[in-house]
Amino acid sequence: MKKNIKRVVPLPGQESVWDYPRPPGVERSQERVRIFLGGLLILDTTDSVRVLETSHPPVYYLLRSAFSPGMLEPAPGNSFCEFKGTAKYLTVRSGGTVAEEAGWYYPTPASGFEILAGRVALYPGRMDRCEIDGERVRPQEGGFYGGWITGKVVGPFKGGPGTLGW
Repeated sequence: MKKNIKRVVPLPGQESVWDYPRPPGVERSQERVRIFLGGLLILDTTDSVRVLETSHPPVYYLLRSAFSPGMLEPAPGNSFCEFKGTAKYLTVRSGGTVAEEAGWYYPTPASGFEILAGRVALYPGRMDRCEIDGERVRPQEGGFYGGWITGKVVGPFKGGPGTLGW
């Protein structure tokens, strides 16, 4: 960790993002994930995968098949992660609301990240609300990262002003 960053010491039951690995780790989760868009509940599952990377809040990957047909549609653009591979973007539609480029997935995840195949991640800040085990998620700052912040994780978190060089 950089010397000018003051790590928050986790309390019992919390995780520090500074204890997450780099390259990122992946783990299955049975936490209850609920997502709302357009005033409707669009996902309610206990089958997710968390990607855990140093300085980032967890990103939750959800089964694409858990979304109703037509809810996820291809969006323009892609990006490259040195660990996970090339991501493609998705627009999410629900209840008359259109969230452009609000999600992404890895059509062919890189070695070590095969568990992400068939899964989608969503930017929590582009949804009406996201919850983990009933707690409202705070989105990670910045327009690029898609971390989900709850009381379970402590930072500081990459993404806000002045954190690009971390």
